[in-house]
Amino acid sequence: MFHPKVPTNPTPTGLVVPLTVEPTAPVRHAPAPAPAAQSSTRPAVHLTPGTAVALVGGGTAVVLIVGAVLVSMLLAVAVSGVSVAVCAVVLRSLLTSGRTYR
Repeated sequence: MFHPKVPTNPTPTGLVVPLTVEPTAPVRHAPAPAPAAQSSTRPAVHLTPGTAVALVGGGTAVVLIVGAVLVSMLLAVAVSGVSVAVCAVVLRSLLTSGRTYR
């Protein structure tokens, strides 16, 4: 069931060599043994006061930078909207003044 099915591939000579298929039977696995005491060769991560301050400072810097980028994008959208509104008011004023004096 979990065996990959590999297609037969032609050899460089042009001969097709079929793969041998082994019949599979259901396999019953014994339950996993209880985990033994872990003897990790990897040292655990120790947070010293210096690394904690560095992590807090780095996180604060990331938040401030992302906030500044978002605020500047919002400001750019607001300035663009105001400039479009001013252009619309000026065009409307020009069009209405042209109709009244003719």
